[in-house]
Parts: sequence; structure tokens; C-alpha cells
Amino acid sequence: MLALTELGQRLRQERESKGLSLEDLQKLTKIQKRYLLGIEEGNYEVMPGKFYVRAFIKQYCEAIGLDTDAIFEEYKSDIPSTQTEDIPQQLSRVRSRKEIPQHTKGVSKAYDYLPTVLVVAGVVVVGIIIWVIAQNIVSDKNKEQANQEAPNSEIQQSNTQEETNETTPKNDNSTSEDDQSAADKKEKEKAEREKAEKEKAAKEKAEKEKAEKEKKDSGKQEYKEVQKTGRSATYALSGTDAFNLEVTSTQADTWLDVKNGKGNAFFSSILKKGETKEFDLTKETEARVNIGYSPGVELKVNGKAVDLPFDSSKQVRQVVTIQYQPAEAQ
Repeated sequence: MLALTELGQRLRQERESKGLSLEDLQKLTKIQKRYLLGIEEGNYEVMPGKFYVRAFIKQYCEAIGLDTDAIFEEYKSDIPSTQTEDIPQQLSRVRSRKEIPQHTKGVSKAYDYLPTVLVVAGVVVVGIIIWVIAQNIVSDKNKEQANQEAPNSEIQQSNTQEETNETTPKNDNSTSEDDQSAADKKEKEKAEREKAEKEKAAKEKAEKEKAEKEKKDSGKQEYKEVQKTGRSATYALSGTDAFNLEVTSTQADTWLDVKNGKGNAFFSSILKKGETKEFDLTKETEARVNIGYSPGVELKVNGKAVDLPFDSSKQVRQVVTIQYQPAEAQ
């Protein structure tokens, strides 16, 4: 095993303090485990190229919550400088015209038969058009004949129905039962209609009361930006007697670290894709949220979604500090 560099020791200690294995880090960064191990051991020869060394170290630092710029400055002697590498010969070679396969010569011969093919295709198309027209003519004649026969059929059917009605005796008991059944059906429909109307009214009332309460609460709560610098931003939360925080990761696993103003950790681990963590911070005056991979991460304060301070496509790691002042203390 190779001796660890100072940078490798620092990265491994930071990773292990977070409780992360190389397999966990591989899932977070999408970098193969053998490259991550090479970074820790200072064995940069296993990398696909010198360019990837700095890129992989940068992703490693961001995943475990380290300041990339500070690490690169502090351990610049351990990290190879960026150099433009030669493009692999197999990607840069361009085949000359002499190397083009000779089997394409036969293509020109196919053009000699093109006029004949076009004439045959034209004859086939004309034949299809004539056949379709003939079918439409026959169909129209059949429809016209059917329309002429329809009135006679309707008259015969009407006479048959009248004869059936005359020969069928009336049943008074059956009529009475049908009337009673119809009355019961109407009464049942009326009761169901009244019940549905009552349920609808109750639901509308509840929704109205809920909307009024949310409107009233939202009118009190205030969440505003105080300052923003680097990858960190500070917000002030006021006008409310509750401080509930929800963090959800929708796109990928991410490192999440939530601490109060005194540095006590509420959560410091990987937040899985699709997982939501809730924190009741009502008794705290400050909370610091450190997000290792911000794309797809959603924040909610007291059930209301709030935007991340930076564009996640440009700033992957973000730190959000929320200063809380209860309404009763104002």
C-alpha cells in the first residue's frame, strides 16, 4: 500500500468523521472507488489523465463538505497542476479518402436502374388510385340502395309493434308495483342528493376556514435574506411562534448537516433520494443547514417552500443559516 499524502490523510479523516465509506462516496460523486482510493493514497497514476485528478479532488471535497478553494491552496504541492494533455491518437486520426471502403463503387451502378424503378412505381400508384375510386363508387351505390329499402322496413316494424301491444293483456298489479318502485327510487335519490349537498357545503366551509387561517399565518411570518457571500447565505425568520424545517432530496443522494447556533448537530449523514427529514427548531435561535449536493434539494420553513440562495447548477454545495426570532419576543 502507498504512503498517504498530507492531502490524502486530510480527506480520509474528514470522510471517516462523517461516517462515510468509499462505497457511500462513490454513490455521491459517481466516481469509481479505485479513483477515490487513489486520491487518498496520492496514487494519481491510476487516474485516466492528469486533468481528472483536480476534477475528482474537487468533487470529493464538495461531497464531504470541504472548501475546495482552501484545500487546493493549502495542499497545492500535493496536487498536480493543470496541463493540457495530448488528445488520444485513436480519437484524433482522420481517415483519408484512400481508406474509404471500395464497396461504395457499386452504388453508382444502382443509379442506372433508377428510371426503370420510377416508371414501375408510377404504374403501381396509378393502379391503386383507380382501385380506390372504383371501391368508393360501389360503396355509394350500396348506401343508396340501403336508404331506399329502409322506409319499407320501418313501416313493417311499426305494424309488428302495434300488433304486439294489442295482443298483450294489461297487468294492474305489475303497474302498481312499478309505481311504488319508482317512488322509492325518487325518495332515495332525493336523500342521496341532500346528503351530497351537505357534505359539499361542509367541505367548502372547512376549505374556506383553512385558507383564511393560512392567509392569516402567512401574513405574520417573514423570511428574508440578510446577507450572501461565497456559497453561504443568512436569512431572518420572524413573525411566527414556530420554526419547523423540512429538507427533501428529489434527484440524488446528498450529504446533509443540520446544526444549531452552538454547533450541536441534529443530523449529519446522507439524505437518500426521495427522503425527507423534518426538524423542530422552535427552541433554537439559529440553525445552519449544510447541503453537499444541492440540485433537487427542497427546503420548507413552517410548511412553506423557500428557494435556495444560489443557482444549484452553478453552486453545488450551499450553506444556509436561518436566524429565528419568535413572534412573542418581538
